[in-house]
Order: sequence, then structure tokens, then C-alpha cells
Amino acid sequence: MMHSSQLSTKSWQLTRNVLLTIGLVLSLIGFFDATYLTVTHYAGTELNCPLFGGCETVTTSIYSMVGGIPVALWGAGYYLTVLVLLLAYWDSRYEVLWRIATRMTMLGFLAALWFVFLQLFVIHAVCFYCMISAGTSTLLFVWGVWAWYERIAWRNVC
Repeated sequence: MMHSSQLSTKSWQLTRNVLLTIGLVLSLIGFFDATYLTVTHYAGTELNCPLFGGCETVTTSIYSMVGGIPVALWGAGYYLTVLVLLLAYWDSRYEVLWRIATRMTMLGFLAALWFVFLQLFVIHAVCFYCMISAGTSTLLFVWGVWAWYERIAWRNVC
């Protein structure tokens, strides 16, 4: 028979694995989306914009570059960083990697809010792929808050 502390530890391991999988999937989706935008930027090809029709307007606006680097490349770097941190955590279970990854999601969420604001109220055009990224960043932020609170709750039990 298992003791309650063993059960709590096993429950946390299951919860952590589910959270880890969700974080990996979301960061991978964001990375693919941002990479597509980056590749089309550097290839000089037009985006196939299935909804809203504002992809070219947004991705060629003065707001599409930060420090001479396309916002999409910054986004790809952000998603890749979260992805690598989570993969490294999966391999090592080194807690600081988990904490950095979950807390980084706030940066992505704040960036997403800013760029959605720009699309809606300044550029007056909406990019489908940019909105996928904003949605992914928002979901990653929700995931990060959830993972952070779950870890605190399980730390008090284990």
C-alpha cells in the first residue's frame, strides 16, 4: 500500500507531465507559426492570408521590425527558448528551468497584447498568422500561471 506522500508525489509527477506536454505543444505551435512568418519575410514572398486579408499590411508596417529584426524572428526566438527550456527540464528535472520557462510566458503575453493593439488601433489591419501567435502566447501565459500555481500547491502537499 502507498503512503499519502507517495501518492501525492505520483500525482504531482502525472500533473507535471501533462503540464509539460501542453507547454511543449504550445511552444512548438508558436515556433512553427513565427518561423513561417520569418521565412516568408526573408524569402520576400507573399503570405497566404486565409482570413482578415491584412497580413502584408501588418508584416510590412513600420511596427514589423524591432531593432532591425523582424518581430516574427523575435517571436521564433521566444518560442524556441521556451521549447528548449522545457525539453531541458524534461531531461534533467532541474527546477530552475521549469521556473524560467513558466515565468517567461509573461513576456510573450505582454508582447502579444502590444502587437494586437497595434494591429487593431494603429495599423488598422489584422494578420491571421500574427493572431495565431498572439493566441498561442496567451495560451502559454495561461499555461505558465497554471503550472506555477500547480507547483506551489503540490509543493505544500509533498
